[in-house]
Amino acid sequence: MAKCIFVTGGVVSSLGKGIAAASIGCLLESRGLRVTLQKFDPYLNVDPGTMSPFQHGEVFVTDDGAETDLDLGHYERFTHAKLTQNNNLTSGRIYEQIISRERRGDYLGKTVQVIPHVTNEIKAGVKKLMQDVDVVLVEIGGTVGDIESLPFLEAIRQLRHELGRDNTLFVHVTLVPWIAAAHELKTKPTQHSVKELRAIGIQPDMLMCRCEHPLPQDVKEKIALFCDVDVEAVITANDVKSVYECPIGFAAQKVDDIVLRLLKIDAPPRDLTRWSAMLDRMQHPEGEVNIGLVGKYVEYEDSYKSLKEALLHGGLHHAVKVNIHWIEAEHLAWPSCADKLREYDGILVPGGFGKRGIEGMIHAIRYAREYKVPYFGICLGMQTMVIEFARNVCGLTKANSTEFDPGAQERVIYKLRELKGVDELGGTMRLGAYLCNLAPGSFARSAYGKQQISERHRHRFEFNREYQGTLVEHGLQLTGETPDRTYVEICELADHPWYLGCQFHPEFKSKPLEPHPLFVAFIGAAKRQNDQRTGRLDANLEEPVFSDRRS
Repeated sequence: MAKCIFVTGGVVSSLGKGIAAASIGCLLESRGLRVTLQKFDPYLNVDPGTMSPFQHGEVFVTDDGAETDLDLGHYERFTHAKLTQNNNLTSGRIYEQIISRERRGDYLGKTVQVIPHVTNEIKAGVKKLMQDVDVVLVEIGGTVGDIESLPFLEAIRQLRHELGRDNTLFVHVTLVPWIAAAHELKTKPTQHSVKELRAIGIQPDMLMCRCEHPLPQDVKEKIALFCDVDVEAVITANDVKSVYECPIGFAAQKVDDIVLRLLKIDAPPRDLTRWSAMLDRMQHPEGEVNIGLVGKYVEYEDSYKSLKEALLHGGLHHAVKVNIHWIEAEHLAWPSCADKLREYDGILVPGGFGKRGIEGMIHAIRYAREYKVPYFGICLGMQTMVIEFARNVCGLTKANSTEFDPGAQERVIYKLRELKGVDELGGTMRLGAYLCNLAPGSFARSAYGKQQISERHRHRFEFNREYQGTLVEHGLQLTGETPDRTYVEICELADHPWYLGCQFHPEFKSKPLEPHPLFVAFIGAAKRQNDQRTGRLDANLEEPVFSDRRS
């Protein structure tokens, strides 16, 4: 039977429970154990799919099409766990399932209550993942003391009784703030957080203390005394430059040894050789590239969390530091945008919804095409790439997407599934993994090194094949499509250093030890662009296409 590790958080939100859970999973995998991870979110939305990126950050998509919390992205990047809809449950989904059963009469006239019906549903969600793995790590969203998270805490309290103390472990992530005026770390918030947890029947076995500075031994002993935790189980989780340093930091404090001892698991010694080598490459780059990311949610970087990490992974492959410059699309106009964009070695337009900022994206894409700067368009970035090409190369001046203009005369991008008459948000989405065949000789085929791939999608609008003839005639190449040829998945320009747009989201499958092929290829092209640009500047050309400025 699988063992369970429950990760809770206290004092404030955003302490990094997801990183803590992913790091423990990484350490356990390094010792030969099979792990999976699960996130419970207390909010009443059924899933984060319709939530604003400014509110919730990125929506991470799994192979089976589940729209999930961004923490699942951390789980997949740190481990080899294959995640599905079952790995992310919200209060909304749980209540939806319970109400559906009640309406069908499944409860045989009983009064439906939080205990036992809601807690039973939560426990069933955990137990569903306990097959074919050694350890299930379960993160409880929110903060101890929140009203909405109480059913989840009660459920994991019950699971300790049902599964036994040797099969369950409670990890509490808490805050030990540094008070600058007093020049000392304060443990009182942690003490009160654990007191709140114990009041509902949960005694943590391990404390991960988020702090700006490493915890001195006397502070650890004080926390251990007041919170009734072993001193060695009071773990320093101090600020680091990269989240990928966390497994190494936890290994130094023997977090995995403590977990294995408390859960009575025998496992071989840890092997973090590849992980340590990856960190060494990250900390000692041999160069750098500057990428201009032109988006519409750039004020909140978590909106592009997986994308940011995937660019970093691409840089790791080439041993270069990737400097991401966040550019608000609404601020770009033609031709003045050239002055800003010439600073970058590559331009990327990510996914998004709605018409705000679209013209700015189109200007950035035009600049990349005309000035031969490597360009990577993802989802919306491919759609705007097609619109720009139709307008400025094919002469279809009114080309647009029906997402931005429902009455567009030249709808080069349209909602293919609108023919099904589904109007509910999400009902017209193409979600999850789809197969794609790659054309020989293309940038994509060269990057992947194979003819067929599988990638994850999250979008409503598609390339309109009615305009395929005109676009191809003028030089646009359709280099990726589904096996049944219904959907166009990748578009490219051959007469360009690297210019590719894909309808899917490759960032969702990139890992630090397994960078995604398209990000490896894009950063490689940006590196060549940087080398070429530096050479041009060294040659003292009178009018270099690119300047030497850095923002």
